[in-house]
Amino acid sequence: MQPEHRQRREALMSKIGNGTAIFRSAPSSVMHNDVEYNYRQDSDFFYLTGFNETEAVAVLAPHHQEHRFILFVRPKDREKEVWSGYRCGVDAAKEIYGADEAYPISELDEKLPQYIEKADRIYYRLGRDKTFNDKVINHWQRLMRTYPKRGTGPTALEDTAPILHSMRLVKSKTELEMMRKAADIAVEAHNHAMKFVAPGRYEYEVQAEMEHIFRMRGAMGPAYPSIVASGKNACVLHYVENNCQMQDGQLLLIDAGCAYGYYNSDITRTFPVGSKFTVEQKILYELVLEAQKKAISQIKPGNAYNLIHDTAVRVLTEGLVELGIIKGEIDKLIEEEKYKPFYMHRTGHWLGLDVHDVGVYQHGENPQLLQPGQITTVEPGLYIVPDTKPAEDQPEIDPRWVGIGIRIEDDVLVTESGHEILTAGVPKEIKELEK
Repeated sequence: MQPEHRQRREALMSKIGNGTAIFRSAPSSVMHNDVEYNYRQDSDFFYLTGFNETEAVAVLAPHHQEHRFILFVRPKDREKEVWSGYRCGVDAAKEIYGADEAYPISELDEKLPQYIEKADRIYYRLGRDKTFNDKVINHWQRLMRTYPKRGTGPTALEDTAPILHSMRLVKSKTELEMMRKAADIAVEAHNHAMKFVAPGRYEYEVQAEMEHIFRMRGAMGPAYPSIVASGKNACVLHYVENNCQMQDGQLLLIDAGCAYGYYNSDITRTFPVGSKFTVEQKILYELVLEAQKKAISQIKPGNAYNLIHDTAVRVLTEGLVELGIIKGEIDKLIEEEKYKPFYMHRTGHWLGLDVHDVGVYQHGENPQLLQPGQITTVEPGLYIVPDTKPAEDQPEIDPRWVGIGIRIEDDVLVTESGHEILTAGVPKEIKELEK
């Protein structure tokens, strides 16, 4: 993808004019004591460079006469590479990743000033690495102190997110190929899980079967901790213990996706552990499925993003009223969010290099408008959480609904003429889910 990474850098540099942008790689993450998790690069850093090592800094300086793209990386070190894996090194950073210049990371403080001293502003996103935040700020402050004598230099520190994340929001052809692959692998895993699930098996067995397929098909692994929630466990939105034995008569909610080439899929299905839905399960499931279908129908270029959520909320609220779970006038119930004890999350999120991908949903009072190349999840749900205390003006919850949790989620691409459901290969109609 190096030509595409170069195109992204060029696009960003065209937007920052006489500024200099600085990006920091993700730090290594400790699992326990001196054991680290598998390394995962910062998404912004990877989007612009394709470089997958820690302790690196990328600098984009479009105004510099010789070096517009600069990498600071760990030097080659044979002894450390024997223990922890091969390093790209300084020379290969230029040859492989297209840097105009590369330096050892130890020379950052010495070399960085030449790339920011003539910029009119520094573009940098303050992150969780306070030490590096302070480093960038200190370089900026030093240049500001000498500004009166030179009359040039960065007079502002600006976040890269508004510019870069709007670029990441619209996927290229290459990115769509990656996301289709991630979706296809997750579809296969979900379909296998549906055949594998049976009363008496454990949630973690289902998780293992799915994640086995992720790795066997070339995915990096799960996109996020897999949720395999049977019975009332499905009322916990981010249930990840996955340690219960599944029983006949329960529903099983599986929320699982994979990462392929850093791009993610995200699918949820809810279906019977045994052969059939109970009457109550079927009623609530049909309501959630209707909400999802109508929400997806709102996905087309030019429509406001919030229409997806608003549509799902109205369908679910009307259904809850019809079932006697809440009571009142529909518009008022929505305005006062009386549905929230049973539907407490949004209907979707952007999807891409991050599972909850970057990109705004609202521009002040103006909603984000959908455009071709964006990918969003659509995932309405209903959760009749045990021990839920209804508001004073609301009825007691009939025990027959309690403990049922349902969510249905697909990944949907905005196309030129409407939308495409990338994860449509996983069944969700009741007749397809019952055995």
